[in-house]
Amino acid sequence: MKAERRWLILIGLFVLSLPAVTTRLYSSDEIQYFSYLRSLWFDRDVSFENEYRYFYDRGVAANDGFRETFLERQTETGRRISFATIGCAILWAPFYAAGDAAARITGAPVDGYSKPYVAAVAYGSAVYGFLGLTIAILAARRMQLDAFGAALAVWLGTPLLFYMYVAPVFSHACSAFAVASFIYVWLRVRGSWTPRGAAALAASGALMAMVREQDAFLILGPAVDFALRILRTRDDSRMDAHRARSIAQVVATAAAVFALVYLPQALAYRALNGHIGPHSSVGRKMNWMSPHALQVLFSPEHGFFVWTPLALIALAGIVTLLADRRSDRPIRQRPLAVSLLVMALLQVYVSGSVESWTVAGGFGQRRFIALTAVLVIGYAAAGAALRARSRQGGRVLAAVTILAVYWNLALSAEFATGLMDRQKLEPRKNAYDALVTLPAQAPSIVYRYLFDRESFYRSRGTP
Repeated sequence: MKAERRWLILIGLFVLSLPAVTTRLYSSDEIQYFSYLRSLWFDRDVSFENEYRYFYDRGVAANDGFRETFLERQTETGRRISFATIGCAILWAPFYAAGDAAARITGAPVDGYSKPYVAAVAYGSAVYGFLGLTIAILAARRMQLDAFGAALAVWLGTPLLFYMYVAPVFSHACSAFAVASFIYVWLRVRGSWTPRGAAALAASGALMAMVREQDAFLILGPAVDFALRILRTRDDSRMDAHRARSIAQVVATAAAVFALVYLPQALAYRALNGHIGPHSSVGRKMNWMSPHALQVLFSPEHGFFVWTPLALIALAGIVTLLADRRSDRPIRQRPLAVSLLVMALLQVYVSGSVESWTVAGGFGQRRFIALTAVLVIGYAAAGAALRARSRQGGRVLAAVTILAVYWNLALSAEFATGLMDRQKLEPRKNAYDALVTLPAQAPSIVYRYLFDRESFYRSRGTP
């Protein structure tokens, strides 16, 4: 009954939070992902000229950078460039269908752009972000960890909150869901590594890669776990033929299913770019030596741990699992911890390889939202380790968590209201605003956010 009550409380909090979802879009990233769905739904293609023109002409993205990139440049097939992928369109489709029905019922324009369509996608992202948290709880449970409190802390203490409610039409909330699903499937199938289990894992991995290209690297986490299992179970003698065939069957099944499920993205790439893969300009933005790996974590202006100090606790919790040598556990924790750390390090590596590693203009190091499930598991592990040592440890964790959550909420408010320099985080100034400026303005900010949200956009000179 205790778990059931906590589920009800968590679901109730999410339902009550739905009025906080911002049902608009304004950034080029949001426009690209939304245009993918609108074009597939109404035009049955991946040609985005009319979508981009619509948002540009109406001032949603009325700037020279957007015009030059998306309305002047072309791909190899003569279409407008898109750096988005098809995965969000797939996930949003049921919500978009509901928006289409609402438009027809209410008399709103049935054009794919009107308020019911945008609202449906925004609420869909919020739902997927929440589902990512709930699936992370289930994944942590498979590791004998109680993660209800961890999910709440990660929900409120990381940029996931911003991209569920303030800017939901980005891909990040969907990414949190897709990666959490992938991790959960992995924990379900890793006990035996059958071809059927490999097929399920490959299908979820393909969806994850279609939501965000960068997330495809996370497939290496379960791959490491699979390799470690083979090494742990090998005999002193040479591998027998039957065992070799079983491993080959698992690998072949996974590869075939991944290719099949990934086919929509491959076809979209082919039609849009003339080849299977992103636009050629993406490759020019990558330096695979990852020169910014340390900066992406520790930079005072753009570092993940500066924006999201809660992540330090969570990743430290993953490290504590490496020390788990007890043989009485139904699931050995150390191989899982190794694989989860590999996944986290891969995100650091890829994010540090991107020329635009600062993600300036966006809230926080948003590319790490893909690690939401990893952070939930890690925070739950950190809490279990501290409480096992002393009651005082749990209290210290609670105090630090409250500060980290407040920091995230304060930065979200500063970013949304224009108090923050959107190109970088200024720790001293933002800390002062968090402690002095925001408390005085909090009632006004909350009122405007709930009842006059458009005032934030007018104050920045946008329509």
